[in-house]
Amino acid sequence: MKIKQFEDKGLAHYAYAILSEKIGKVVLVDPARDPQPYYDFAANNNARIVGVIETHPHADFVSSHLEIHQKTGATIYAHSLVGADYPHKTFDEGEVLEIGDIKLKSLHTPGHSPDGISIVLEHEGKDIAVFTGDTLFIGDVGRPDLRESAGNVTAKREELARQMYKSTRDKLMKLNDDVLVYPTHGAGSLCGKGLSSANSSTIGAEKLSNYALQDMSEEAFVKVLTEDQPFIPKYFGYDVGLNKKGAPALQPGIAGVKKQEKNFKPCKGAVIVDARSEKVFKKGHLEGAINIQNGGKFETWLGSIIGPNERFYLIAETEAELDDLIRKSSKIGYELLIEGAFVQTEAAEETSPELDVAKFKANQDEYTIVDVRNTSEVKGGKYFANAISIPLPELRERAQEIPTDKPVVVHCAAGYRSAAGSSIVEAALPEARVLDLSEAINDFK
Repeated sequence: MKIKQFEDKGLAHYAYAILSEKIGKVVLVDPARDPQPYYDFAANNNARIVGVIETHPHADFVSSHLEIHQKTGATIYAHSLVGADYPHKTFDEGEVLEIGDIKLKSLHTPGHSPDGISIVLEHEGKDIAVFTGDTLFIGDVGRPDLRESAGNVTAKREELARQMYKSTRDKLMKLNDDVLVYPTHGAGSLCGKGLSSANSSTIGAEKLSNYALQDMSEEAFVKVLTEDQPFIPKYFGYDVGLNKKGAPALQPGIAGVKKQEKNFKPCKGAVIVDARSEKVFKKGHLEGAINIQNGGKFETWLGSIIGPNERFYLIAETEAELDDLIRKSSKIGYELLIEGAFVQTEAAEETSPELDVAKFKANQDEYTIVDVRNTSEVKGGKYFANAISIPLPELRERAQEIPTDKPVVVHCAAGYRSAAGSSIVEAALPEARVLDLSEAINDFK
């Protein structure tokens, strides 16, 4: 028997391949959009993929379960409450999938979603591991507020929090302490609020250290689980629906993105995502462009700022970077929304002024300061007492709340988000002088 964990750092996502070496068969759990790594794993182990288990319809990434089924004939397994629109076999509480000397047993563990399951792996008569999906994380449990308006079955956050209390205590915590815990997400995921950077644990370790598994009443649990959750990106409901339906194959989707000539000029009013570095962007960009820089979390911020009902143009500095950005967009299904993609090598007509940091430091009252950090970050303390707090994912909708009688200075915690934020405010308030504090925020901490 072999368990292989696959990590996507950008989305803090873990997928798994479970191999029965005895009969050369593989079952996957929660695969990412690109199926190639799983095909390679199977080929390298002289095995074939016979099953794909979806622990629930994911909100934060697009799964390749349908594509894998179409290519390999593997059976897809999901809980009946998913109401899956793709060919599948229900995998409800108590059902067992056997591959060689391995048994995979379904536990219905709602809490993050009404249709969530955890998969217990039994080998040679002993429970070895549990694949917990988004129910139990290392150091946390799944947030209960993502299925109030998405999916086949919806539920209020308080109801799901109560289900999470029962799922953890009546099912997962009753497994032996030495059972390995393999979650679908790690630190950096927005599917919880305090995930550890560790990629695995044990039931016993989680009982000792996970705040959500400590001794408390159901009412206390509901209170702690429903407070201070991170923002919900715009794309989450879209991905739940796409995963319930089954996403189209990856490579045709990428190939379908229309490449425009260099320095293309979209029509006025088009939504434009310019992923070039903020320094290049500020020297010359297209009118109304949003500066979401390429980086480790590009896809998360793309799907947090741009809604799934919008089509957009995508700009990069080089062809290689453009291909990388299209692939990152595809991880959340957004390659389907790209109107056109092109390389920008010329400085366009719009420029952004630079902030005189020394002048700002000496005369802060002469500026309107906008803090685009998340609400939970602001609760932890403001850098500027009079700053207006508008989280970045809400900024396009709320920019008109910002007074324009003074120069506007936008800041975040490190500089990445303020580049996007200042470009959004600049486009929304053309009469204002908009300045990006950028990495100089570190001088005020």
